[in-house]
Amino acid sequence: MNAFPWDTAPRFLIRDRDRAYGYAFSERVKGLGIREIRTALRAPTMNAFAERLIGTLRRECFDHVIVLNQRHAQRLLGEFRDWYNQDRVDLALGKDAPDHRAIEPPELGKVVVLPRLGGLHHRYSRRAA
Repeated sequence: MNAFPWDTAPRFLIRDRDRAYGYAFSERVKGLGIREIRTALRAPTMNAFAERLIGTLRRECFDHVIVLNQRHAQRLLGEFRDWYNQDRVDLALGKDAPDHRAIEPPELGKVVVLPRLGGLHHRYSRRAA
């Protein structure tokens, strides 16, 4: 009750199936107008994947910017998604991005820096002078 003062409760609460959340908890959440969504049965790693994603978003984006409003947060999430899939190199992918990038030979020109997420991250590409 104290976590959501002044009618600021979220619409959804995603939680695991731990027995620590009993019937009384579910009824209290329902009374606040929050729809409770439980993780899948027999999927112990489901929560770990969500926590890993949220941790990555925090460490690589939201710990470094001030979010002004919901629209700004959604724009940042879209830019982060694009950077993460198109520009971020991954050692497990042979220093490639999840969306494959062609290798740029030196003949294409000098290496230029393209800022991403307002300069928080960068993409390096070759451009003719």
